[in-house]
Parts: sequence; C-alpha cells; structure tokens
Amino acid sequence: MSFFKFIFSKSFLIQLGLAIVAIFLFCFLGLKWMGFYTKHSQRIEVPNVKRLSVELAKKSLANKELQMAIQDSANFDPKFPPLSIIDQNPKAGNLVKENRKIYLTINPSGYRKVKIPDVIQKTLRQAKPTLKAIGFNIGKKTYVPNLAKDVVLKLKHNGKVLKPGDLLMKTSTVDLVLGDGTQ
Repeated sequence: MSFFKFIFSKSFLIQLGLAIVAIFLFCFLGLKWMGFYTKHSQRIEVPNVKRLSVELAKKSLANKELQMAIQDSANFDPKFPPLSIIDQNPKAGNLVKENRKIYLTINPSGYRKVKIPDVIQKTLRQAKPTLKAIGFNIGKKTYVPNLAKDVVLKLKHNGKVLKPGDLLMKTSTVDLVLGDGTQ
C-alpha cells in the first residue's frame, strides 16, 4: 500500500504537474523555434521565366533571391527561341522559400543530327516510313530509268547525294531518286 500512498502524495502530484508543464513548454518552444529556423511563414512567388534567355532568367530569379539549376534538353521545340527556357519546376506562381532551386529546361540551339539509314535498294513503301520515323521530311521524288519501279536509288539533300551513315539535321527534307521500272 505504500506505492499507492506515494502516487497520491502531495509531493508526487506537484512533481508530476511540473513535469507535464515542462514537457508542454518544451514542445511549444521547440515548435516556435522550428518555425523560425525553417522560415515557415516566408513565401516568395516564382516568376515566369519561360521564353527568356538564360541570362535574363538568372537575373529575374536572383532578384527574388532564388537559385537556378539548368537541365539540358535533347528535344528541340520550334515554338520557343533557341537557347531559351522551355520549362521550369516549380511552375510560375508557386510559393517557395528563399534560396530555393528552380530547375530550368533549355531549348537546344537546333535539332540534333541523326544518321541516314540504309534505304538504298528498298522500295518507296519501306523507305518512306523509315525516314519519317527518324524525323526526316520527304521532299521531291525524281524518277530515273531503272528496271525496278519505286526502288530508292539515291537520297539527296539540297542537291548533295547522301550515303547511309551520313549525319543530317533532324526534320531536314530528303529528296528521293527512284527507279521508274522502264528499263
């Protein structure tokens, strides 16, 4: 019975009350300090830097005390100027804290170069989807005397004959020289 007498004694209840007050006070002060330390109430609106050059975007973000991190893009978007910002994360208008990194995706200076596939001696029906799948546009079709009808004999770009493996800018127009089936 001495245990129950101790639990209900005046000195134990005072000590228990002081411990509970100390715990609540410690938690309250800890949460206030955490909010101050993490700048919980600070909000900076992310500016829209799409279509801006890297230098202008850097200045715009620096004015708002934000950092930038550049992510290169392999896909050229003709709707945006070359070497401009085509995407940003977080998006414009979001609220962030000071020194937050804003990740920027940059539009390359142009389409990348791709290899010319080996479509020589293939039919037009085989060559056309192969060239289009890689990203080339089909230009003029010129027919020359040859025994095989609609077979690709040569590929040309701006009058220059192309060989399989040559590099050409994606979305370039490739002219086809085909057999007419008359020989």
